[in-house]
Parts: sequence; C-alpha cells; structure tokens
Amino acid sequence: MDPPSSSIYGSEFSAGDISFVLTSMALVWLMIPGIGYFYSGMARSKNALSLIMCCVLSLVVVTLQWFIWGYSLTFSKTASSPFLGNMDYALFRNVLGSPSMGSDKIPDIVFALYQNMFAALTPALAIGSAAERGRLLPMIIFIFIWSTVVYDPIAYWTWNANGWSAQLGGLDFAGGTPVHISSGFASLAYAIILGKRQGHGSITKVDEFKPHNMSNVILGTAFLWFGWFGFNGGSALSGNLRAAMACVVTNLAAATGAITWLILDYRITKKYSALGFCSGAIAGLVAITPASGFVGPGPAIAIGFLGGLSCNLAVRLKHMLNFDDAADVFAVHGVGGFVGGLLTGLFAESYVAGLDGSTVIDGGWINHHWIQLAYQLADCTAGAAWSFGITYIILFIMDHIPGLSLRVDPEVELQGLDTAEIGEMAYYHVDKVVTVNPTSGEERIVSEQIREISQQHLRNSLSSDK
Repeated sequence: MDPPSSSIYGSEFSAGDISFVLTSMALVWLMIPGIGYFYSGMARSKNALSLIMCCVLSLVVVTLQWFIWGYSLTFSKTASSPFLGNMDYALFRNVLGSPSMGSDKIPDIVFALYQNMFAALTPALAIGSAAERGRLLPMIIFIFIWSTVVYDPIAYWTWNANGWSAQLGGLDFAGGTPVHISSGFASLAYAIILGKRQGHGSITKVDEFKPHNMSNVILGTAFLWFGWFGFNGGSALSGNLRAAMACVVTNLAAATGAITWLILDYRITKKYSALGFCSGAIAGLVAITPASGFVGPGPAIAIGFLGGLSCNLAVRLKHMLNFDDAADVFAVHGVGGFVGGLLTGLFAESYVAGLDGSTVIDGGWINHHWIQLAYQLADCTAGAAWSFGITYIILFIMDHIPGLSLRVDPEVELQGLDTAEIGEMAYYHVDKVVTVNPTSGEERIVSEQIREISQQHLRNSLSSDK
C-alpha cells in the first residue's frame, strides 16, 4: 500500500457515509458464520462443526485473495477490458484515499473492505452442496481459484463501470448474479462432481439425513436476515432514502417468502415447518437482492412471493435430476437469484433508484422500458453459464490431481468430518456425570441417581394406583 499523502485528509469524503459503510461491512461479516450455522443445523451432528469451519475458512482465504489481486481484478478503474480488470490495485497498491468506484464520498480502502465481505460470503454459500463428503484441503484451494476465475470476472462485468453488463444496462443492486447465481450454479457443479452421500436416497435411511439441529438453522437464519440489511441497504453506500427503501423491501420480501414457503409445506405435511419458514425467508432475501435498490414496497411483496414459490418448487429438482445438494444451495440461491434478476427487469422503477439523489435509470417494464428484461436475462444467463461451466472444469481437473481428490474416503464419511478432518466435534455426548460430596468426599454417578429417582417415582405411582 502506498504511503498516504496530505491531500487525502481533505473534506471530500463524508464521515457519515464512511461510518455507514463500515457498519454495513460488519453486518455482512456476520452473515458468514450465519451461513455456517444454517448449514450446520441442516447436516448430521457428526459433520456440524466442519460446515461452520468451511464458512469461516472461506472468509480468511478470500480476504487474502482479495488483498493479493481480487479487488484489483474486480474494481480497477483503468481496465479497458469488458470482462476483467487489471493488476493496478494488486496488494492494495494505490488503495487508500482516492474516491472509490462505488461513491466519491467514500475512499477506496473503505469500499475495498466492504466488497471483501461480499467476495468472502459467495464461496461460503457455494460449498454447502459439498456438505458431509468434501475434503477440507482441496476445498480451501478451490475457494482461492474459484474466487479468482469465477467471482471476480462476474462481479467485474456486473459492478465495474467498464464491465459489459454494466455497459449494456443490466441492473443488479446488491449481488443477484455475482453472489447468488454464481454460488448457486457453482454448488450444482460441486454436487454433481462429488456424487451423492452414502445411503442418500435410500428409503431405509430417509430419517438419517434430516436436519439434526433446527435451533442452529434458525440461529443462522437470524444472523443472515440481520446481516442482509447491511448487504442490501449498505449497497447504497450512503445513509440516504435509497438505503432506507432497500432495507424496507428486504424485510418485506423476507417475510413474504417465509410465509409463502410455510404455507406451501403446510399443504403437504399439515405442520408448521421451522425449516420451511427459514428456507422461505432466505429465498425471499435472495430474490430481492438484485432489485433492492430499484423497487418499492408493493413489488417487494410480489418478488418475495414469487421467490419463495419458485425456490420451493426448485427443491424438487434434485430428486428429479438425481443430484445431492445437501443444503439446497442451487434451489435457493441459484434459482432464487435468477428469478430475482428477471423480476428486477419487470419491477425496477426510476424514482426508487433516484432516491439517492444521483442515480438515473430508465427502469423496467413498470416504466415501459421493455428491453430491460432482455438485459437482465443476458446478465443472469451469462453468470449462470460461466459459474457452472468454469466450476465444473476446476473441480474435474482438481479431482484428477494426486492428493487433491475432492471426496473423503468412505470410512471417513461414515465416521464424520468433524472427527476425521478437524479432530474436534461440535458436540461431546457425556455418558455419565460424577459428583463429589463435599463433606464425605464420596463420588456418585449422577446417571445412577437419576435412575434411582425415576424408579422411586415409578414405585410411588404404582402404589397410588393400587
């Protein structure tokens, strides 16, 4: 990083905007362990810790990649290519006090840190489909490579002013294509390459693969929903009316998606599924992401409903197409991001984008700008095709390199990745608890005490019945 000059301490930046973006950055950071807890609860207990570790490892690996060349490849201002940036900002050179590409009211260093969280969150989403059978070391290497050749190009053409989608007129406020479509279609490739988990799909073992801890799923959903206000609202890069509207529509879409999925599941099971509620909320959040800075409250409810409905139907694809997406990443993020991107072309309104006082767009169909849907389709389709195709190639090559095989051995899979890959477990089940009488020093096994008390209660109950 170049040493600072006295000129950077001028009044051209807004202290309020800097504080707003840094706060939003912290909220997006919280989403990463939130993903871990969400995936952890959906897996079996013997793999719970490994999924949390995969997500936080994504944070540290991508943070280093972002510093080395990721930010430069994505947001270099001097790049002339419509596809990828250059190395002008590698190792954060010249990234300090100049106005950022996102806003001239915040410096590059703040914008780089905020976007770092988006880049780190995306592969954490993608690796959910590899749950319970993916080796940790190849996954770490994959995350570094994938961020460079998949995420950075897609983010460049979507968010960099020189990118082909931005030049075309595509609208993506907070990451429908770079984050959700790219992670969703990458997860599909990962699931196909790895194959199914042992016993998955067997009628006799159907209960074995159910979520082991719904409390973790709800906790992860809470972290994600909370952090999404920084994800969508923070993308305004200023504490203005556009950011406020983005938070309003984010909350509305999440609530609508949650109740939609809950009702759809209730029709079949006659139960109010907590997993359905959480999945629907995430589906609504995913669908509203690209549109969050372009639509008002009414369209947000429609997007939340259609997002929840389409993702709920997409979950069945893994049974029809016979792949094992352990955390439904493709159904929720891939399909949800694609649907949200297309709906942005329908519902984007010029007045909402103008709430920040500077953004001017033609809007979508609601503003009679009919071509916008075609722009959205081009952006979403290109992102999906690039992510799936390149991810498949990366994983296929890695899987054929000695020492980088992607899947654990069958014995390790049966044992669980927590013990085999990490050497620690999320839960330690205690078979017996020993207490010590402080007066006599006598040891007593609590489990025996509980059994004696239970037997005494049973004897008393039988006596009273007589």
